[in-house]
Amino acid sequence: MKFDLHTHHFRCGHADGNIRDYVEAGIAAGLAVIGISDHTPYFGAPEEHPFPHIAMAKAEFANYVNEVLKLKEEYAGKIDVLLGIESDYFPAHAEVYRKILSQYPFDYIIGSVHSVKEVSIFNKRRWKGLNEQQRIADKEAYYALIRDSARSDMFQILGHIDAMKGNYPAFSDIPAAAAIDETLRVIADNKVAIEINTSGKTKLSGGWYPSDEILERALFFGVDVTFGSDAHTPKRVADEWEDVAKRLKEIGFTEWVYYKNKQKMPVPL
Repeated sequence: MKFDLHTHHFRCGHADGNIRDYVEAGIAAGLAVIGISDHTPYFGAPEEHPFPHIAMAKAEFANYVNEVLKLKEEYAGKIDVLLGIESDYFPAHAEVYRKILSQYPFDYIIGSVHSVKEVSIFNKRRWKGLNEQQRIADKEAYYALIRDSARSDMFQILGHIDAMKGNYPAFSDIPAAAAIDETLRVIADNKVAIEINTSGKTKLSGGWYPSDEILERALFFGVDVTFGSDAHTPKRVADEWEDVAKRLKEIGFTEWVYYKNKQKMPVPL
């Protein structure tokens, strides 16, 4: 059974197409389940729309939810449309996000760390001038935030857990094996899934998030895995799904999962 839990649309300001376009693309790709999971508004600021090219406006949030719910009903029997959302994890604003997100009937929430020390993980300039010790400190800070997000009880899925390599491929070579193992142990203990996210191909790193090495350790610790294309254009829905399924089997996984009504739904590989 094919599914894709990570898709975006025009409201976030950096994706193309409307939600229906992604649903139709899911049907064309043979999906049984498609999750719509655009970026939340930035709830950590009083402004209505402080980051128009990163997140949706606050006034659009209820409209987003209502549109997905209507499409869920319209497409019933053709494809299972799930109401998801991708939420940044900001420790300082976590309770604000928790309170707002709890008011809506999400099937699942993806928690993603996109900022470390108030700098985007995709900012190429953040690494300039750093010595080895400083690079290690930034990588460990990234994984500390991911561990905190896993412990927060806010998320069913953690997004792209090595995406800091996206525009800095050398990130993968920064030594932090102990921090990654600790992170995977915490994720498993808190019964949160990680996604295999195929959008790395749109960045300098190429490939998927996370790396095969991390997936092998995830299997060792008993971490659940799911699939998300992180499509920002309809043509990328379900991108490389079959390749990911094959690779997971080779690593040793026997199933992956999706979430409906925040309940884990295992799917054999």
